[in-house]
Order: sequence, then structure tokens, then C-alpha cells
Amino acid sequence: MQQFGLTGYPLGHSLSPFIHSRLFSLRGREAGYKLFELEESALEKNIGRLASLGGFNVTIPHKVSIIKYLDSLDEKAALFGAVNTVSTNGALIGHNTDCTGFLRALSGAGMSLSGRVLVCGNGGAARMAAFEAALHGCDLTVACRPSSLSEAEKLCGEISKKLSISAAVCEYERLGAGWDLIINCTSCGMFPNTQACPLPDDIIKSASAVFDVIYNPAETQLLKKAAQAGIPAENGLSMLVWQAAAAQEIWLGESFEPAEIAAVTKETQKELLGR
Repeated sequence: MQQFGLTGYPLGHSLSPFIHSRLFSLRGREAGYKLFELEESALEKNIGRLASLGGFNVTIPHKVSIIKYLDSLDEKAALFGAVNTVSTNGALIGHNTDCTGFLRALSGAGMSLSGRVLVCGNGGAARMAAFEAALHGCDLTVACRPSSLSEAEKLCGEISKKLSISAAVCEYERLGAGWDLIINCTSCGMFPNTQACPLPDDIIKSASAVFDVIYNPAETQLLKKAAQAGIPAENGLSMLVWQAAAAQEIWLGESFEPAEIAAVTKETQKELLGR
């Protein structure tokens, strides 16, 4: 039986084994998926064990540090400077399926990555979303706190350098209204701080659509306020499932239909609620 896995630290109650097992079942594959909880200092010592798997996923804090142990990167992984999936067939190749999951989740929700786009945050998810927005020709603004202004400026500078596309940086308190899409890539509103919201009501209500990468809770304050205003709103759970499906496409050559992913997303939501 082929074995796959996820490495990161901490992994806690990761949903990845559940999601991948459901995806394996859809295609009648007998395969296992294990968690390899490794602190950053332990990655080098365990790279051989990971390489012996049929493929593996990578999460915080190894998305960047894993790169030096790989033979090559695909185009998106090289562009973002971050890896979340590694194929092991003859060589260790780093991929980024976070972007695939993000784009397919947006499409499934009927949201267009176009026009005026506001990305909240400057971490790993924000980096991916900002690059994708720039690649799609959006009028991009990255929102940040004063304490993270230099990091946000660094991100936008990298987008400009790599893609020759300009992106604006704006502190939250200076943001204006009128967005085609708001993408929250911060942890603001995540369990257990479920009453927090990254943006004021007037900014939220000015949007045509809102996507929040958070999936616990299923409806953050940001999404709740958007829904109350009649604005299409989607959480990040389908993105999580789609990026797992994209990893299996790389490892096993599988493909999945949107209806199948929707069903697995519902199952995963039930699993999350039961924990």
C-alpha cells in the first residue's frame, strides 16, 4: 500500500488525513496518509524518510525551508518561493497546490479574480493570493497593520520585480471602499477568537464578493457581515480540499470533478464540527 503524508509543526488536529482518505476512496485506491510532526531543526534528519513516501505535503514552518532539500521546483513554487506538495518519483520536486486550491475554490463559488482586489495580510496565504491576483491582471491592494508595513511593502516589491506589475500597500485604517473582491488571508476571526473581524462594516459592504481562507469557524464575522449585506461569501474549506485533490493529481495522475470535491468538502465540514 502506498504511503503519503504531511510534515509540519505543530500539526494538531490536521484535516489532511481525513481529506486524503476520502479522495483515495473516490478512486478506489488503497493508500495511507500519515502525519510527520517535525520541528524545523528535525527536517534535515527526516528528509530521507519523507522521500521514501509516494509523495508528501508540507505546511508551516517548512514551506520555505524544504526547498534546499529538493531537486527542482515547478513554476508556481519558484514564483511564490514556497512549497506545499512534493513529488518523489525519481526526484524530489516541489510544487505549490495552494494556488490551485484557491483558484478552483473561487471558481466554484462563482467569484471572479478580477477588478479591484483587496488582500488582507502578508503571510504565506496572502503571498499566494496576491501573486495570483497580480497574474490575473487585478488592481491589487495589500492591506496591513502599521507593524507589518515593511513586510507588505516587501511582498509588493517582489511582485513588481518578478511580474513587472505594480501593487499598492495600504494600512487598514486608511482603506477606501469599493472592492470587487476582498480576500482575507489573516487569522483574524479564526477559532477561538471568533468575534474578531479584520475590516469595518463599510468596507465589507462595499465589496462585490468576499473570500476568507479561514474555515474554522465555517462562518467568520467577516463572512457573516458580507452575507447579511447580500454579498457572495465563501470560506476556505473548499480551497483546502481542492489543494489536496491537486496534490493527488500530481502524485497519482488522478482528476476530480467539482461535484466530488463539493461532497468531500461537506464531509470535511461535518468532521470538523464533530471534533
